[in-house]
Amino acid sequence: MGGDLVVPAGALPEGITIGDDGVARCWWGAGDPLYHPYHDTEWGRPVADDRRLFEKLSLEGFQAGLSWLTILRKREHFREVFAGFDPAAVAQFGVQEVERLLADPGIVRNRAKIEATINNARRYGELATEFGSLAAYVWQYEPDPQARPPVLDHPALLQLGHSPESTAMSKDLRRRGWSFVGPTTVYAFMQAMGLVNDLSVPKTQSTTLTCGLASVAEVREDPRHGVQTPLLDLLSAHRLARAAGPPGRRPRTPRSSCYGTRSRSCADRSPGRDSPGRTGPSFRD
Repeated sequence: MGGDLVVPAGALPEGITIGDDGVARCWWGAGDPLYHPYHDTEWGRPVADDRRLFEKLSLEGFQAGLSWLTILRKREHFREVFAGFDPAAVAQFGVQEVERLLADPGIVRNRAKIEATINNARRYGELATEFGSLAAYVWQYEPDPQARPPVLDHPALLQLGHSPESTAMSKDLRRRGWSFVGPTTVYAFMQAMGLVNDLSVPKTQSTTLTCGLASVAEVREDPRHGVQTPLLDLLSAHRLARAAGPPGRRPRTPRSSCYGTRSRSCADRSPGRDSPGRTGPSFRD
């Protein structure tokens, strides 16, 4: 996630492991090699591209009841058969496409999840018309950084399952007709797309870490992290709106800490398991 963080040799924080390649990662990214590039270059990086946001929200829905590794292994084929997760294209899928997808072993063949993705693509147009883009809609649910703890250690991260903001977004999406967007699924989406920073570790002095930032603001405001101007403009607009007071459509979310709700199953996860649980790619598989 951009700027390297370091800790003293021999004193890695709990939940951080060093791989055979010498890179320090969060525990969930240290298992299957497929996790490594996902952890190092994707998860937690702020995203403002509608197609990527729609893809991730859809794949989080497909993950329900499964491990993220299962989805990651199938992701390229998912992209192929779902028209690159272009909402306009997926919205045109009909009965024939559903049957084709149900017969495709390269994806998760679950009728409810397939039909939910098509339904959500159709609802996307309504939402984008109202807010200008899916990005504008989801980023208004970014929690106030002051409401979150400055550092999340391993025990705290294991408690994560959802937040007031993910619950609010989930409730609003379901009111708009979206499905497979429960609070835990939405929180996993928020983590992966950088709306929350659940990779923070202390900054000290020696072994390089790729899995943390000193603050949420560092990745979003520092151009070294490759955050594109449109995203910074979007974030600035939301922060100005927050300072001015909530407009009519802005979600009213509690200003309390966004962590601390125990996931249904994360307490039983160990660093050696394939599934990271639903946070790194969310602590909840």
